[in-house]
This record gives sequence, structure tokens and C-alpha cells, in this order.
Amino acid sequence: MKIRLAKYLSDNGIASRRQAENLILSGHISVNGQIITTPVFFVDGTEKILVDNKAIEPQTETQLYMFHKPINTITSTYDPNGRKTIYDCLDKKFSKLKYVGRLDYKTTGLLLLTNDGQLARQLTLPSSHITKTYIAKIKNLSDEKLNIARGGVCIDGIKYRPMNITILNKDTVKVKIDEGKKNEIRIVFKYIGCPIIDLHRIEFGNTQLKNLPVGKIIKIDKKTIDLLKKNL
Repeated sequence: MKIRLAKYLSDNGIASRRQAENLILSGHISVNGQIITTPVFFVDGTEKILVDNKAIEPQTETQLYMFHKPINTITSTYDPNGRKTIYDCLDKKFSKLKYVGRLDYKTTGLLLLTNDGQLARQLTLPSSHITKTYIAKIKNLSDEKLNIARGGVCIDGIKYRPMNITILNKDTVKVKIDEGKKNEIRIVFKYIGCPIIDLHRIEFGNTQLKNLPVGKIIKIDKKTIDLLKKNL
């Protein structure tokens, strides 16, 4: 099956999809000896694809890492406003890993990174129903208000699935979601009148942050990866 050249480059860890399109438009990519300058170009991987005359190395065995994202970092390879990105916190050897979904600038905790672009997309599809668990410190905690989120809501025409919410203390709750729309928890909690003060992710599927220090990254074992894939 043929896919867009930019997607192929992204899946093989060359760059993000947007960066790959820029590489193509700038004439850095050739396919079977022909310089490609349009992102609307399809390949199946059997072609001789070069980046600045250097062949792309075949995709290796899937690698998955757990990273403890610090606060005030962007989940991106680059920020036009000059803010610190997650890759600024990582050794250069991890620079080609793709992040699995996003945590916003103020949200901390478990972020997965992988060399497998297809796995990254599968893990973030709403249809995959991968459960993510967060600890949230909120204002105006009220079980009555939380019941609104527990039942699912529609905000500005966007439907948000029911959330599994457990009260931990007077201002802290544990939240489990299986969809992961952009800023979902912050949007829903603001809507019900319990705005987020702090948000921290502790679990993604069967992976758990546990005691991993802030800013540190560890490789996830093959057994855990296989189980994660099995549940997709």
C-alpha cells in the first residue's frame, strides 16, 4: 500500500510530518534518483529514498520509552515562540523519537515516545480506547459537579465521553479517560465549574510512571510493548 512520502519519512523517524513536508518542498528528498518537491507524492517503501543523498535506514524493532515530562515544556520538536520543548530535556540520541499524543505546556507526567510512527498513531486514536489516568488538583470540588463530567458532556458542539473520576481529597481527584481529545480534561472541568490547578498523568494503558524522576526517560520492555499492541 502506498502512503504519502512525508508520512513515510515521519514513520521512519526522519522528522515530524510537518518537517518532512518542508524537507520535500526544499528539495532535500529524492526517490529513485528524482528530486521530489511536492508533498503529494506516494511511495510504498521499495523505492530508493534519499535524504540529502543519504539512504534512509530500514525501520528497526519497535522501541518505546517512558518520559517524565516537566512542567512548562512543549510537546513538539519546535516552538515558534521559543519555549522549551521536551526534546530540549532529552539527550540528542532521542531526538528522532516520536511522541505519542501530547501533554500541554503546564501538564506534567507520563509521556510515551517511540521510533514507530504507526504505533504512535494507533495509541492515540479515539477508537483504540486506551485508558489514560491523571491526578488533577482542582478548584471548587463538588461531587455534584463531577457527576456532570461522569455522565459525558457536549461543549461547543464537541462531545466528550464520560470520565471515570475518583475523589482523593478536598481538592484532588483521579481522572481516567479513554479518548484524549485536545485539552479534554481542562476543557471539561472548566465547563463544570471545577477548573484545573495542576494536571499530572500517571498511566497510559498498561504503562505506569511510578517513581520515574522528572525529566528522566527509560526504555519499556518488549513484554509491555507487546501487551500494549495486543490491546489496540
